[in-house]
Order: sequence, then structure tokens, then C-alpha cells
Amino acid sequence: MKVFVADKISEKGVDYLRGISGIDVDFTPGLSQQDVTERLKDADGLIVRSAVKVTREMIESAPKLKVIGRAGIGVDNIDVEAATERGVVVLNTPDSNATTTAELAVAHMFSLSRNLPAASASVRANEWKRAEFMGREITGKTVGIVGYGTIGRIAASRFKGLQMNVVAYDPFVTAEKFEQDGVQPKSLEELLSISDYVSLHCPLIAATKHLMNAERFALMKQGSRLINCARGGLVEESALIEALSSGHLAGAALDVYESEPPKDSPLLSLDNVVFTPHLGASTHEAQVAVGVAIAEQLAHFLVEGEAINAINLPRISRDVLNRLQPYLQLSRSLGRLLSAMSSTPVCAVKVNVNGQAAELDPHPIAVETLVGLLSGSMSVPVNSVNAESLAKRQGISLTESRSQEVHDYVSLVTVIGECDGEQIELTGTLLGETHPRLVGYNDYEVESTLEGTILITHHSDKPGVIGAVGDALGDGNINITRMHVGDSSSENKAMAVIGISSPLDDKTFEAVKAIPAIERACQVEL
Repeated sequence: MKVFVADKISEKGVDYLRGISGIDVDFTPGLSQQDVTERLKDADGLIVRSAVKVTREMIESAPKLKVIGRAGIGVDNIDVEAATERGVVVLNTPDSNATTTAELAVAHMFSLSRNLPAASASVRANEWKRAEFMGREITGKTVGIVGYGTIGRIAASRFKGLQMNVVAYDPFVTAEKFEQDGVQPKSLEELLSISDYVSLHCPLIAATKHLMNAERFALMKQGSRLINCARGGLVEESALIEALSSGHLAGAALDVYESEPPKDSPLLSLDNVVFTPHLGASTHEAQVAVGVAIAEQLAHFLVEGEAINAINLPRISRDVLNRLQPYLQLSRSLGRLLSAMSSTPVCAVKVNVNGQAAELDPHPIAVETLVGLLSGSMSVPVNSVNAESLAKRQGISLTESRSQEVHDYVSLVTVIGECDGEQIELTGTLLGETHPRLVGYNDYEVESTLEGTILITHHSDKPGVIGAVGDALGDGNINITRMHVGDSSSENKAMAVIGISSPLDDKTFEAVKAIPAIERACQVEL
């Protein structure tokens, strides 16, 4: 497998990847977007920081690409939607540079409060204007933290250590967590109205784009200050300029900008703004940490299938993944069977997990059913990353359920497909907790190994049918590796699940379907 490292990361991270058997590393930072696109065409994995923009064109021109790793927390330089559509996992390292970024926010607070950059420049100019740089203490002041994730929590702990009153807004954090940390939860509006400093620590998503706009700046205290070490798009810069120019805000400290670098921005002409050039993660410790972390995560995914810190895939630990794996194989096989056996497009899929399997999260099992159902019928590779979105696009709904109740088997996975008035119910289990078996189709009782190429027939339950099938296969030089026959409890019908040595060519398949007693036949490769 080839991993292309397109941005400069720590050599320790690159060395880690080079030490993994089966992974070839192309470490070539500093290329143009066009050259990155060209080198990516045969890559299985890509690692970037913030310099390289991973576009839809890039992703769609890389047919082998399985995973993109961002050495850092923000992924706004990656087209995550395009990656998801193509089944490419996107990983980031949300915790590796958290301390560094939180510390920069604290540093910016001191710079704003004590006029440190301007005072330094004045002394360098052989000036001694002490009266012009009168500052303010931060002890006892209120700081409002917008976004209480890893970085926000570290920043809160540092601000508390400075004897500040810390309030926070995050709609996804429980009141118990705030209480545990000694931080007061507030609505965004209340936080803005009472804070002397507002520090942003939330991601840039559709809901937070221009979170700080003219309306929100108007809510802030007269003379308060804004700190943004998160993402430039959180702040509507034209509104910030107005709030600073009018004196409503006393100052702002910015590490990030709507457009980077902020060339010719009117912000640069304001004396009450402190600037840094996106230094949030720029410490030696953080660069080593994020480089090693993303290298480890990429290797874990490519070698073991574990997606740590995936943006577009639920987090599943290695232990749980190991337990899930046989059920994922089973549900994927059932999905492929459903695709082969349905005579009209499937419009709804229901997945029921019963018995011991119900101890596991049924969602990955249900999604893997969609992988099996859609594989082979789509123009893009289908996997657990994009299966749900592809199914929705096709008009296929997915529901899942689980129950501890079970009768004849320790665990069961039942897949029900609805197709234009027809319902197909397939039931599978695991033999020895590892080997997938088909044990039921509608009201037929069968037991068949789910591997290799399988021929399935629906036919009248009368003598000679199986013999005729055997003759047709023999004429086509096809060996039967196994066979299981089940009859219907409600009508004079039967079905056969036949393992065959290789897929049938058109002539042999037509000969099987031409047998008078056979009503329907299909073949599927598992």
C-alpha cells in the first residue's frame, strides 16, 4: 500500500510509517495542487496538514484512495462530502495539538490585556511611552468559552488557574460535565452579554459559519475583547471591523482569518487587533505529536481496519471491531443475496439482530448489509463510509433493531428487503462464531455456507429437478461443491442453494432457467 505524505509533518511520523511492513511512503511536501493530484492517483492513503487543499477532483481521480489523514484538528481544507461519497475515510487528530492551541488563546489574552506587541515594537523603536500602554488585570474577569470540546476544556482549566470566572456555551455538552469542571453553562446570548473576553473554540461547520456576526457583536459587553484561535470563518470580519472601529469592542486577537493570509484586509489597519499567522498548532511538541498520531491512525486503518478519530465514520474500538467482524461479513453476504434474489429494485431494508449479537451495536451490521446490497451496482466503490448516503440517493430506507430473544440459534441476523410489493426475508447465523451461514429464506428452512459462488433456484417440489440442474451444470463443465435443499411449509415449492466451482456463463445459466420446473434462478459471488 502506498501512503502519500503531501505536507510537511514530523520526521518521526514519517519514520513510523516507513517501519510498517507492507506500506510504501512517498514523502514529498511542497508540491503544486496539480502535482499532488498526479501523485495521488495510485495512493491508498494521503496525509496533509493545512497547505494542501484536498478537492473533489483530487479524490475522484484517485481510485485506490481509502483514507485521508489530517495532521491537526480542522478539516475545512478537505472536501469531506466528496470523500464520503467515494467511500474514503477522513481522519484527524483532535487532541494532539489541543494544549498548544489552548495556550495560544491564553497568550493572546495577555497580549490584549497588556498591549504586549505594541509595547515591544515601541521599545525597539527607542521609545519609552509607558503611559500609552496602560493595561488591565485579568484576575476576577469573566471569560466566555464558545465550544467546550478538548481545546475549550483545556483553555477553561488554564483560565481558572488565572483566577478568572469561566462560563461556557456548547449545546452538546451535559450540565453534569460543566458542573464537574467547575464551569458555568450559559446560553450563547447570555455568555456574550456578561463576558469581558470571548474565546472561540468551536469547529467550522454550516451551523457555525459567521457565528460571530453584527447581531452577536452587538450583544457583547461594551469594551469586551474577542479571541479567535479556532477557525477564521467563525467570524464575519466586516462586522468585526465595524465593532472594533466604533469602540464597542476594545480589541480582538486573531490567529485565523476568513482568507489566509489576510492580505490587504482592513483589519490590518486597526491598532486594537493583535495578529498571529495561524500558529495554533505551531510548537515543536505539537508538530511531533500530530505527525506521529496521524501516522499511527493511518497505519491502524490500512492494516487493521480501525478508524480512530474518523470524521465520517462512527468510532469503533479494535476490540469491538474484532467482535463485529464476523457479523459484518454475514450481513454483507445477506445484502448481496438480497440484491441477487430481488426481481425489482429494493426500496427498504430492515435489519434485525437477535440473541448474543444484540450485545453489539446493530448500526454497523445494518450498514454492511447496504454495502452488500449496493456493491456491483454502483459506479463508485461501496463501503461502510458511503453506503448510507448512496442508499438514500437510491431511495432506499434503512431501519435496524435488536433483541436478546432467540430460539434455535445463539445469534441471528435477519435482513428484510421490500421491493415493489414483494418482501424477501433472509436469516443468517454464525457457525462457531466465525463462519457465516444462511439458515432461512422467507418460510424456507435451509442451511448453506455463505462463500464462493452460489446458484439459487426456486422450483416446484417434485422429483427430478435437482438431477436436471446437475445435468445442466455438468454440460457446462461446472462442479457442485455443496448443495442444500429446503421446502416451503405453506406451499408445494422448494429452493436449492448450490455451491458451484465457478460462475455460470450465459449459456449454462439459460439452460438452468429453461428447466420446466424452475420458476426463478439467480447466482451470486460472495
